[in-house]
Amino acid sequence: MSDTTPTPESPAAPGTAGPDSPDFDTLTRDIADVPAVEVITTVAVHLMSAAAVNLGLAEGGEGHKDLDEARKLIHSLAGLMDASATEISSFHAAPLRDGLKSLQLAFREASIVADEPGQGPGEKYTGPVFG
Repeated sequence: MSDTTPTPESPAAPGTAGPDSPDFDTLTRDIADVPAVEVITTVAVHLMSAAAVNLGLAEGGEGHKDLDEARKLIHSLAGLMDASATEISSFHAAPLRDGLKSLQLAFREASIVADEPGQGPGEKYTGPVFG
């Protein structure tokens, strides 16, 4: 019986580089070099994408629909947008706010039991959202 356990020298070992691979440090950017606005917008886009999937808006999305998870993600996105509004420019914030509003409206449409105005996901931060 042969041993199939990956070794650090084996390219099959996850997270390891082979002898011909570039150094890990050359493949990553030092986090200190990333502007805060880029980190904030990247996190916001990830939250938006995850919320859209959980709203069933992705291709074949009905199988991934989970409104409880979508609510949490939208609420977190709204909190991030509220907290960072003065830190990022309108150039960056405007499309994120538009995306947030679209997700809030999609949530309201997908929800069987309608939230009261101002009680939907993230509306604590954005105020009531109407179509």
